[in-house]
Amino acid sequence: MKRALALTTLLLVAACSDQPAGEPVVRASLGDEPNQAVAAPSLEVVTTEVPSACTSKSFEGVVLTHCVADPEVHTISTALAPSSGENFGTIRAWANGQDASAIAFVTNAGMYGDDLKAIGYFVQNSERLQELNRADGPGNFHLKPNGVFFGTNGRWRVLDSETFYRTVGDRPQFGTQSGPMLVIDGELHPEFQENGPSRAIRNGVGVDEDGNAHFVISEEAISFGQFARFFRDELKTPNALFLDGNVSSLWDPAKDRMDNGRVGPLLVVTRKE
Repeated sequence: MKRALALTTLLLVAACSDQPAGEPVVRASLGDEPNQAVAAPSLEVVTTEVPSACTSKSFEGVVLTHCVADPEVHTISTALAPSSGENFGTIRAWANGQDASAIAFVTNAGMYGDDLKAIGYFVQNSERLQELNRADGPGNFHLKPNGVFFGTNGRWRVLDSETFYRTVGDRPQFGTQSGPMLVIDGELHPEFQENGPSRAIRNGVGVDEDGNAHFVISEEAISFGQFARFFRDELKTPNALFLDGNVSSLWDPAKDRMDNGRVGPLLVVTRKE
């Protein structure tokens, strides 16, 4: 009851007017571009009786938030943020009416178009809402290899899109495509510099050899190379996938953190009963 009242209060206090539709951010492409101005995500920490699945870490001088989903205690699903109404296109709008006590954390799930729908493969509750996108094009999504994060019955995986296309025949319970891959079979994406000039708030996901899914959001601007090294060297994830840039958002009810970035597809991590 206390958690539900706290969430309701948070939603009422933080409500704001609708924002115009359209592309919510300028998504940086990998390359020799100037550093971008980025807005730090909101972060308010409040102690609760339920421990958070997320912790703060520092890697090569950059602060990161690291959230772990354990298949023994968590489930993962996908969802879509509301495309209309108050605070549309935010985790806050999706959270309205949800049982916060069941939520471990929620993050943005990948890249989307003007309609806030996924531009790549997207499966929700075993229903494919978008087919695998193997097209070439501009921007980070099309920086090949890109990849898919997916799973069924607690077996979660990250694969590059071509390997997914060749080897995965059964539709998973959830799936989301984004790009570029950060780590591929233990190696960094071949286009990444060690610490290139493109810096932004970034988030991604990787799965370790024990089957745990690691979700990471940088609290400061970070390069692709540095971000990928954190997954490879610190989290030991043989495959990891970039989800998005400055729109990176997190809801962590245990710490009363609710980021306000414009999002579309969502990854929802809940506690098993």
